[in-house]
Amino acid sequence: MGTGALRYRLITMFVKICGITNEDDALLAVAMGADAVGFIFAPSTRQIAPQKVYDITRRLPPEILTVGVFRDELPSRVVEIAHKAGVKAIQLHGRETPEQAKEIGGHFRWVIKAFAAGDDALPNADQYGTDMILMDAPEPGSGKVFDWNLAGDAPSQMKLILAGGLNPDNVAAAVTEVEPWGVDVASGVEKEPGKKDPIALMRFIENAKEASPEQYRGEDEGPYNWDFE
Repeated sequence: MGTGALRYRLITMFVKICGITNEDDALLAVAMGADAVGFIFAPSTRQIAPQKVYDITRRLPPEILTVGVFRDELPSRVVEIAHKAGVKAIQLHGRETPEQAKEIGGHFRWVIKAFAAGDDALPNADQYGTDMILMDAPEPGSGKVFDWNLAGDAPSQMKLILAGGLNPDNVAAAVTEVEPWGVDVASGVEKEPGKKDPIALMRFIENAKEASPEQYRGEDEGPYNWDFE
């Protein structure tokens, strides 16, 4: 891991497309303007093997943040699987402790800690040593909409990614109401579990970025760069 100055810039809202299971969907998401793609290693209908993820990530542009999603896995296994898959970031979607998150953060610069809406731990999310946090529905992965006002429980200084029940028709309203740093979607842009719908994917990304709060817009034009100088 490098030690130089971080160089990435936010032009419009960060959009992550999760639950990628094949190369075609990953390339499609990138072509449509996604900033990140997520691969689920935890038990799920969208679970994918690390070697298959490696074959996909090596084909993606360097400005795309590739994220491995884990739930209640030992830190040593998270690091092992993520390195094998070639992902740049880790998303912890279980009951991981701040100590476990920090241990994983010693190996990966980018760690996203996910919390269910209403989780008692959300107000103390800044104890996990992460740059980004994700707020999901009370039943993570259910695709159900929840009370977006619960996002107010998150520490204001953190980069909040909103997830849970988002789709092309409601993402703009969610962004307008919550003003998150980013949004995340899986089932809301699928035609069947594990297979993305190109039209829904395009509409979701367009609607999310067009609704970007003013503080996340920039005059410069260019992609993120998740590398270090």
